[in-house]
Amino acid sequence: MDYFDHSATTKPHKEVLDTFVKVNQEFYANPASLHELGVDANTLLSRARKQVAEMLTTDEQKVIFTSGGTESNHLAIHGLAKNLQGRGKHIITSNIEHPSVLETMKQLERLGFEVDILPVNKKGLISVDDVTSSLRKDTILVSIMHINNELGCIQPIQDLANTIHLNSRAMFHVDAVQSFGKYPVSFPALGADVLTLSGHKFNGLKGTGIVAWKGNVSFEPTIVGGGQEFGLRSGTVPVAQAVAFSKAMRLAFENQSNMHSKYVQWNTKLRSFMKEFKDVLILSSEEAAVHILTVSVRHLKGEVLVNALQEKGIIVSTSSACSSKQTKISHVIEAIGLSDDYSKGVIRISLGTSNTDQQIDNFMKQFSAVMKQVKGE
Repeated sequence: MDYFDHSATTKPHKEVLDTFVKVNQEFYANPASLHELGVDANTLLSRARKQVAEMLTTDEQKVIFTSGGTESNHLAIHGLAKNLQGRGKHIITSNIEHPSVLETMKQLERLGFEVDILPVNKKGLISVDDVTSSLRKDTILVSIMHINNELGCIQPIQDLANTIHLNSRAMFHVDAVQSFGKYPVSFPALGADVLTLSGHKFNGLKGTGIVAWKGNVSFEPTIVGGGQEFGLRSGTVPVAQAVAFSKAMRLAFENQSNMHSKYVQWNTKLRSFMKEFKDVLILSSEEAAVHILTVSVRHLKGEVLVNALQEKGIIVSTSSACSSKQTKISHVIEAIGLSDDYSKGVIRISLGTSNTDQQIDNFMKQFSAVMKQVKGE
């Protein structure tokens, strides 16, 4: 099978798996224990935390390990909002955020917070002016994703950070789950106050992630107990997962430039190829992330394409793994106002480190065969 669903998840690198196994075998003690084995485990945990912090350009005391992007987003948003509610209850986000963000916003609304959900344009981009005009004295948090998981659109994060910090006291949270390892992700690069990442999006393990922050940022914990992870996420810290996350992050960080060049080459080739089909509409703009190419086929269901390509050994997804098992149109596709002719025929081709030139050529060959089969083209 040729796998083109890396935005849903990636295959863990062998080095990451080897690290996970080794740490579980040799550093299995509880890092909170006072005996020698516990101290050794805690030393390893601290080293992993420091490596993550250095790659993001922050302090190691400002990184906590989580179970992944969903928990990270919830902790960042819910934890910030609850901690800052003394000075306001107004929050801003966009209508194409990941469900882990939008559902947390709904939860906060039930707790009395006011959430402005701003629209995006047909390219999936939020307006900096809209964000600026929505800022108020009681705005405490703005949460905007860096790269959208369904369209690949890259939000103007630095410009957003500038206007948020210039015109308000609000904290700026950026969900960078889809961007780390493909584009520069650090506090200087993005200007965010809080960043969230998920390991399985860059050849790490499922069940691993982080919340990281800079400056004077405080959260109300969502999991309380023994006070682990600086009191923000209680529970015995899984050292092996944390070290494996750090390993995956470092490999992605070091290989970013090389892989980005390949993504540019493959994206350009696939775009040119897709333009040959009269019933195919490319949804990812020319300025979108190069590792995500989302297209739609007129008067066809995305599921039909996914299944037909799978029969030919090609794995793609509909617009998002989080919505692919639902029959309704994705909220992101609805947000960009796609016409009824195309709204159900969306598939996402997401590239990753395991892809090759030969796989790109095979994809084009099999896609052409499927289009002849289902559309007569």
